[in-house]
Amino acid sequence: MNKETRLRTPLTATGGVQRASVNVCTKKGADLKRITGFIKAQPVLVISFVLALVTMIAVPPDKAYMGYCNRTVLIELFALMTAVAGFRTIGIFDKVTGQLLRRTGTVRRLGAVLTLICFFSAMLITNDVALITFVPLTLLIYSGIKDEKSLILTIVLETAAANLGSMMTPVGNPQNLFLYDKYGLTAMTFLRTMLPVGAVGLAAVMLLTFLLPKDKCETSDDSGAKVPVIKAAVYAGLFLLCIAAVFRLVPDWVCLIAALAAALACDKKLLAKVDYSLLATFICFFVFVGNIARVEAVSGFFSRILDGRELIVSALLSQFISNVPAAVMLAEFTGKGTELLLGVDIGGFGTIIASLASLISFQIYRREERAKAGRYFAVFTVINFALLILLLAVQYIITII
Repeated sequence: MNKETRLRTPLTATGGVQRASVNVCTKKGADLKRITGFIKAQPVLVISFVLALVTMIAVPPDKAYMGYCNRTVLIELFALMTAVAGFRTIGIFDKVTGQLLRRTGTVRRLGAVLTLICFFSAMLITNDVALITFVPLTLLIYSGIKDEKSLILTIVLETAAANLGSMMTPVGNPQNLFLYDKYGLTAMTFLRTMLPVGAVGLAAVMLLTFLLPKDKCETSDDSGAKVPVIKAAVYAGLFLLCIAAVFRLVPDWVCLIAALAAALACDKKLLAKVDYSLLATFICFFVFVGNIARVEAVSGFFSRILDGRELIVSALLSQFISNVPAAVMLAEFTGKGTELLLGVDIGGFGTIIASLASLISFQIYRREERAKAGRYFAVFTVINFALLILLLAVQYIITII
């Protein structure tokens, strides 16, 4: 080995070690970024998973765990999400929306139409899907309207309307589906329970659309590719089968087989579009709730604070952990299903985390270049706490009467 080689070899080795160290640090940094990104994207799932793990220390896994999960709710959610994903992929929502928007001519009328669309669509396709579908459309329509205040108010009202509409049916949101099955409610009981507050809430939201200006605006063009009739028929059939399963007209396993068959026959990618994080969140909360229900001290505490206060306790708890986990958690400690149903649905108003659908709207909006997150948060908070107080007051008056 010559002198030049001897001098270069240690340096090369040192450089290799340095590069290896840099690569390791880069990999660790990327892994940490992915973990923090997942936590930010799925905070409720992460919290529910941690809670489930903690309670497993107090109540080690045994045969009783098999009875924790509500299989029917998980299957119905999976099938509904598959059907709605199918509708979205064939562009049926864009077509329907385009037809409905053709007659709008002012910002105020546009905001009112979009709000009503979110209200009625959330009854059937859930508040989450309604907002995932129509908030981006709203941003697109408003791209030619240089009025940020109107855009923010419209999206906030759309979010409130979607949460109100989802209150009205058992399939409108996950907590409704869970409580409807948990307490064996009938369709008529459900409607009688939710109709008064839902109607008052919609009236209040529609009055707020008068805050939008009467400026002229252009709506989106509804032209485009034709909707494939056969696929639309298959997805519609699956959706109707899901509704039949919710109302206990067909077994849940029929719904599961139909969802898998529809996806495999029409579009295998639909199975990847299902919100598995929501299903996983439900499973984690089922484990958490099942475990704490077996801890006598905890069970006794929740039973005492809920007795006669189901409405207010569930509404308040929803402000901190959102209404889906609040419903799953509190259902183990009370037999008053309608009061709990009202509490968690009304409790979806208030803080931005009270309903996962509200977080979805905010996340979609804040990704826009022109987004003003601070102003959005302020408008959202004022309107939602006003609705929370209004709906609680209405329900208390109904209870007294």
